[in-house]
Amino acid sequence: MAITAAEPTSVRAFGPGTALSCRECGRRYELTPKFACEFCFGPLEVAYEFGDVTRADIESGPNSIWRYRSLLPVPDNVAELPNMAPGLTPLVKADRLAAELGIDSLYVKDDSGNPTHSFKDRVVAIAVEAARTFGFTTLSCSSTGNLAGAVGAAAARAGFDSCVFIPAGLEEAKVVMAAVYGGKVVAIDGNYDDVNRFCSELIGDPAGEGWGFVNVNLRPYYGEGSKTLAYEIAEQLGWQLPEQIVVPIASGSQLTKIDKGFRELVELGLVEDRPYRIFGAQATGCSPVAQAWEKGIDVIQPVKPDTIAKSLAIGNPADGPYVLDIAQRTGGSVEHVGDDEIVDAIKLLARTEGVFAETAGGVTTGVLRKLVREGRLDPKARTVVLNTGDGLKTLNAVDAGVTATIKPSLSAFADAGLV
Repeated sequence: MAITAAEPTSVRAFGPGTALSCRECGRRYELTPKFACEFCFGPLEVAYEFGDVTRADIESGPNSIWRYRSLLPVPDNVAELPNMAPGLTPLVKADRLAAELGIDSLYVKDDSGNPTHSFKDRVVAIAVEAARTFGFTTLSCSSTGNLAGAVGAAAARAGFDSCVFIPAGLEEAKVVMAAVYGGKVVAIDGNYDDVNRFCSELIGDPAGEGWGFVNVNLRPYYGEGSKTLAYEIAEQLGWQLPEQIVVPIASGSQLTKIDKGFRELVELGLVEDRPYRIFGAQATGCSPVAQAWEKGIDVIQPVKPDTIAKSLAIGNPADGPYVLDIAQRTGGSVEHVGDDEIVDAIKLLARTEGVFAETAGGVTTGVLRKLVREGRLDPKARTVVLNTGDGLKTLNAVDAGVTATIKPSLSAFADAGLV
């Protein structure tokens, strides 16, 4: 049922969150497990009435995303509840990578430091609190891998059952990480878009009663977790916005919420209002948003994914049109790189900064290099590139190993030509 504001009980449960608002037509709904507008089928997102928020309030908070609880749809006591408490990951000043690429000021936001080693812990943490409020007993998701692990871990910590759905043929490390927490892991014969369609059907079936699908019926809350990347980057830069940022695109939600986070910081007076450019990054083998950008159209034509960057392999990204709008508004763009470039970029980031990125980090680093090479990114502007996961999850993507095998003697060491 459409409303103009949320009920008082929802306000308490969701902190400053007051309603769900349609991104297309602006209609408002109660804070419930609803993700699409009943009138225009547009996506719903959380609307807020923020109180007074100061830098000092935030800085005195926990060393996790809960330091930003006054900007998120979570209860005030969220830091005391059993959850994974992700966030506050390193912002690495990447001087050696910057020198190699010819950039004056470069930072890597390394989200591999989260509890299950990907940024997905952020979004799941918010969804878990919504699931508690709504009384769900099982946490679920459709996933390209990282989300499945994050849901499994968060469910175990918070006392939920879990059942996650993944495409068959996913990287073994991601399957193990999803299964080790004791929940069910179900592989679907198909790609991510097939998995997501199945989950949408399960929500409407009695078999899915009591299930909270973090990226479907809990999606409006889940998506807000990505804002914390924007908050952290600004705080870690001394309460300043980056001038340029390169963000990977799977569904596109992360990029849109980073933009939302930056705008909220400006509106609240926590940072100075300065222009920033957002660049989206995709793998060539799954680049429907980049292809639309190249063609100058605002319609995303679905593709069948074929890339080593499986965490980004969503052929029909829900937030694709909004990504195009943001890239256009901020003066950025949406680019893509091939699998060989992704592998080379993974090695480049590891060699220069000691950051072993998942394939998605290879995509952002590869696109960053491409943007500099083609003169579409200002090499003198302060730039941030995201690494959203740990390279240990995608070991099959890189060819690296023992340099030499020798006898335990100095002569053997010398004979091997290692000095």
